[in-house]
Amino acid sequence: MSDQPDRQRAPYWIAVSAVLTGFAGGVFVTLLAELVGSAFGSPAANPTPAVNITADFLFDGAFVAAALYFARITRSFNRSDFGYRRISWRLAVGALLVAAVVYYGGTLIYSDLVSLHGTDTLPGDMGVKQSVWAAVFVSLFVCVAAPVAEEFFFRGFLFGLLSRMRVRAGGRELGPWIAAVVVGLLFGLAHYDSAQPQFLVPLGILGFVLCILRWRTRSLYPCMALHSINNCIALGVNELHLGAGEIAAVTVGSLALIALLTGPLAQRGAGAAAAAAAPAGGL
Repeated sequence: MSDQPDRQRAPYWIAVSAVLTGFAGGVFVTLLAELVGSAFGSPAANPTPAVNITADFLFDGAFVAAALYFARITRSFNRSDFGYRRISWRLAVGALLVAAVVYYGGTLIYSDLVSLHGTDTLPGDMGVKQSVWAAVFVSLFVCVAAPVAEEFFFRGFLFGLLSRMRVRAGGRELGPWIAAVVVGLLFGLAHYDSAQPQFLVPLGILGFVLCILRWRTRSLYPCMALHSINNCIALGVNELHLGAGEIAAVTVGSLALIALLTGPLAQRGAGAAAAAAAPAGGL
């Protein structure tokens, strides 16, 4: 999306509208994919892995389309507002490592408190263990498409909008923290159909941490990177049963593809100094 010189502040109800529109659009395109699949022999009650994988791509795409639509009609976002800002490698890697420690540490504490056992797995109808092609396309979705699309909607659009709230208490600005909690909860709930219920809380924690990462760096790139790394590890360990070297290779390849797809969107001239000098109050 090109920058708009006359853009205005979007009303907060746009956030609710975008969530509902994205969800409704996602359900619609999922049903459409299943309908088309059934016309080509896919069972209506138990769609084939190809249909399910296609539906997943389209579902996330519906949220991206919703964000773009509302950003366009309100003329309130440009590329940098979505988080496509260039930052230094030192800042990006350092912030990513801190966020990873906080997330995995928080998840371990939660797991210990509630005696959470086992690992999160993909639905069995994804066919990741029965077909090489299914494994390839599931990997592309989980490790590349989902981090790009979900970070664009949740951290780029939704958090970018809600973090503009002005809520002060004790002389501190709480708007971005409240926005991070709200978006984290929505991020966890958005996975209700693809993750087991006991893992929705860790996903909510991840959503919250990614919001803080987005806020402190003012860039979406560390968020996409951490999201992808987490998904690569989870997919490689829990589903594909890959070795450490293979997981590392998948991770590097996924990050390279994400950089190739989203790197050209970065705002020119938004370097590390601009990110580091940004006020802590958010966008």
